[in-house]
Amino acid sequence: MQFTPIFNDRIDAGKALARDLVQYANRDDVIVLALPRGGVPVGYVVAQELKVSMDVFVVRKLGVPGHEEFGFGAIASGGIQFVNEEVVQALRMPDTMVERVVEREKAELERRERSYRDDRPEPVLTGRTVIIVDDGLATGSTMHAAVTALKARDPKLIVVAVPVASEQACEEFKREADVMSVCAVTPEPFYGVGMWYKDFSQTTDDEVRQLLNSARASATAGSK
Repeated sequence: MQFTPIFNDRIDAGKALARDLVQYANRDDVIVLALPRGGVPVGYVVAQELKVSMDVFVVRKLGVPGHEEFGFGAIASGGIQFVNEEVVQALRMPDTMVERVVEREKAELERRERSYRDDRPEPVLTGRTVIIVDDGLATGSTMHAAVTALKARDPKLIVVAVPVASEQACEEFKREADVMSVCAVTPEPFYGVGMWYKDFSQTTDDEVRQLLNSARASATAGSK
């Protein structure tokens, strides 16, 4: 089956997504949080187009050993941890197994935090509208983990925003309290996020750092 890409790359996708988010432009109470790595180029463009602040939100899914695509929880920036006890009990996962997975993912999360954030403090999210951006939604498991983690930070509203998604994944977020979803396109059949990008090459840690530094420089210049 032949697929025609919708977006040239993540920059192109970010511009398309920003057009669906214009109601949030030029607002001090709005912040874009991008999921690394692939969501960062998209989130950077969205923040630049809307003229709002941007940061990164690191989330690590806690995957069942041997079946890592199946998550039983997540950890996220700010020391937030969520474990679905029903899943753990249903799979009869011993505490030692859960702890090993948590410790492994904590180490990777902390590595990424150090790499991307340096010593900068976490942004204050209380009472703000948070636009959480990724480069696409397939099952939505990572985004669900991010939303769960962000709710603990007491934002006014969470907006799940992606350039491309399966219709089912996009609709699921609309059923959550205090959450909106904005998906620029929902092609069917979907098959996968990368299908809809001409260039879906991996975003590197260096690219993430460069974009975050550029976003901070823009925010500093705008405040003068």
